[in-house]
Amino acid sequence: MSDVQTSDPTEKGWRGSRELWLDAARTAFLESGIDAVKIQPLASGLNLSRTSFYWFFKDRHALLDALLDDWEATNTKALTDACSAYAETIAEAVLNLLTVFLDEIRFAPRFDMAVRGWAHQSDPVMARVAAADEQRLAAIREMFARFGFDADDADVRARTVYLVQIGYISLQTHESLAARMARIPAYVRTYCGQSPTEGDLARFHARHGFSPVT
Repeated sequence: MSDVQTSDPTEKGWRGSRELWLDAARTAFLESGIDAVKIQPLASGLNLSRTSFYWFFKDRHALLDALLDDWEATNTKALTDACSAYAETIAEAVLNLLTVFLDEIRFAPRFDMAVRGWAHQSDPVMARVAAADEQRLAAIREMFARFGFDADDADVRARTVYLVQIGYISLQTHESLAARMARIPAYVRTYCGQSPTEGDLARFHARHGFSPVT
């Protein structure tokens, strides 16, 4: 079947779009877990026929695979892109990385937590999560190596950064932006042994719309 369909929901025969079905699946997954991602409930919620689903996905397994692909293409890619972003110093590079974890549009913590919960029910999903974690760690290690850290040091520092940030997500830690920002200089110093400059911090604050009290 072709998936070229009208994008106008008022037209007869409208079947939605791949993105529409995937967005509905992601919403159901985040709100109610993987068992809520089923074709008929999604169809009912979209006010579409069940058969419309099959214009875009072979079956439910294909939709679940697409959810994992989406997670990798958003959260994992955001992190790896941040690690390779331009930086003049390792402190600036670490700030580039920390930016990802403060930007829930680029890196959705609920999505990460939901996928990790799903992994406890599925060995194949657990394997995907393990592979993504290794890809992320490899990117952070390479970031440190780019600034002259040897392999062992880069590995430990990468794990320190990543496991702390994933810990924030897993523990569902809630801090005010001001409290998080107050800790950023010490985090950067702990992660890389170098303090960020005032200019580094000013740019970091601006990215997040934060104005420190002076």
